[in-house]
Amino acid sequence: MENEEKTETPEEPLPEFRARNLEDAIGHAEHKLKIPRSELNYEIVTEKTTLFGLSKEIVIHAWPKAVAEDNVIADFLEKLKQVFPLEITYEIKRKDGVVFVIFDGEDKQLLLWKDGALLLALQHLLNKISNQKVQVDCEFFRKRKEKKLREYAQQVARQVHDSGRNEILDLMNPYERRIVHIAANQVPGITSESLGEGFLKRVKIFPLAKQGR
Repeated sequence: MENEEKTETPEEPLPEFRARNLEDAIGHAEHKLKIPRSELNYEIVTEKTTLFGLSKEIVIHAWPKAVAEDNVIADFLEKLKQVFPLEITYEIKRKDGVVFVIFDGEDKQLLLWKDGALLLALQHLLNKISNQKVQVDCEFFRKRKEKKLREYAQQVARQVHDSGRNEILDLMNPYERRIVHIAANQVPGITSESLGEGFLKRVKIFPLAKQGR
């Protein structure tokens, strides 16, 4: 069983797929589930060889990797709620290869406190444990945050354009920096770069003429 996928199985009953060898069983699962092999998890249930080895049958369980990934995220959040008791609920969705976790509940405002510090911290942790990109949201926080950052970055970029002086912004996480870079570079003659090491970095906005190129 050395080729068996090492991953957690979902709790609900799984369909069985039978064939004379593992490759054919996986191919059968691909056809029935309409999922490419790269997005499929499986486990070997049984391998049988008849008398004198004249024929062989292998039985596997197969399921989409998305199920296992969602279970990892849900298990983490449930354990977190046990040690950090918040009255929150969440919904896990998927689109274009990204896992979206949408929070709600009585204590959702705590997630949004201090400009979403706890919400963004959860996003960072979920991305650490997940094999896919995770984005979190609550009360349309992302849309409001992105609008505010874009407006701020373009205001600073216009100031830099008029004054010719560099501006260095406060520490930001990767999600915030990406929005600022895109917005600042939309102002003609202005560019930006990240300064520092680690998760939090500052963004420098400056005129292209000062690059020395």
